[in-house]
Amino acid sequence: MKFKKIIAAVMAAAMCTMGFAGCSSEGNSSASDTGSSSSSANSESAANSENSGTAGADYSDKILKVGVKDSVIGFGYKDPLSGEYSGMEIELAKKIAEELGFKDVEFTTVTAATRTELLDSGDLDCVLATFTITEERKKSWDFSTPYYTDAVTVLVETADGITNLDGLVGKKIGVSTGSTSAYNLAKTMSEKGLLGDYTVPESSADFDISSFNEQGTTFEQFADYPAISNAMAAGTVDAFCVDKSILANFKTDDRSYIEDTFSPQDYGVATRKDSELSAPIEELITKWLSDGTIDGFISEFNLN
Repeated sequence: MKFKKIIAAVMAAAMCTMGFAGCSSEGNSSASDTGSSSSSANSESAANSENSGTAGADYSDKILKVGVKDSVIGFGYKDPLSGEYSGMEIELAKKIAEELGFKDVEFTTVTAATRTELLDSGDLDCVLATFTITEERKKSWDFSTPYYTDAVTVLVETADGITNLDGLVGKKIGVSTGSTSAYNLAKTMSEKGLLGDYTVPESSADFDISSFNEQGTTFEQFADYPAISNAMAAGTVDAFCVDKSILANFKTDDRSYIEDTFSPQDYGVATRKDSELSAPIEELITKWLSDGTIDGFISEFNLN
């Protein structure tokens, strides 16, 4: 899979300007920390009874509140100067609002730790934020059919000479708070016999990142993705682990991906359990996968 390379120096400057609490700031951000922006859905479509009928309800006087990322170029990115959001997930959210007949769509920046909190509280109607579907998460929230599949890998400073999973033994790896990256990496390393006799728990919910220390391999959690990138540049962590599409934002000529990719990550639209929006959103995502709409977004934002 090819990913658009984004120069880390440019991203770092943008992140500083934004004062972003980050996708990995997921454990430390509160609802009040998230940024929000409103983007008008097509008002004529909103009034169209055929569109509102898709959900079996009239949303013509309602705003669709959507949780999105703001630092993942290609998926959800908030311009620090204009405040406008862009990316595949932004366009999908706008299209969902239009098709279901909402009068408007409002975006709120979320992280891996805040997205479910805001969804459960009713502050959000749905989440499109590189949210990986897992069996554990499906017990608590509804997910649409996946609209994008990625894989986890690791970014390192090329000069450090780490080229594969073997090179991560005894290293400190930066991960995002609230993500499953550490669990997936530990599971893969364990399956390859790199962590001695350590056995990874069956569920990521039972994996204790903070106390993990096998063969000298440890994890450090960070509040946002730029913080992990900066820590790696400073040498306080040896590697940066997350989905490859996210790592692409921090890839430079001086940084490399390890050879291994693992744990395919299916991204879906998340809604509250048994929400009245779950079925119509599923219907739309399935239709757009079939008719090429989603493939068009993937190409438009250089995610293929």
